[in-house]
Amino acid sequence: MSPQNERILNYLELHGSITALEAEEYLGIRRLASRINELNMLGYNIGGIMVSVQNRYGEKCLIKRYFKRKRC
Repeated sequence: MSPQNERILNYLELHGSITALEAEEYLGIRRLASRINELNMLGYNIGGIMVSVQNRYGEKCLIKRYFKRKRC
């Protein structure tokens, strides 16, 4: 497993979820969706939801927030 994937998993354990902006700012990871895909292919169950946020100009936009799904 790559160091970036390990950082993502640790962040998810500590914070519960992550966005691309958080990944870049706190972990130095720019292609979060690609890393999430890799983790899912490795057997980790990581999902995501689209959430509405305001950007710095007060405009609404959608971003994806990823989280570890609970196993049944």
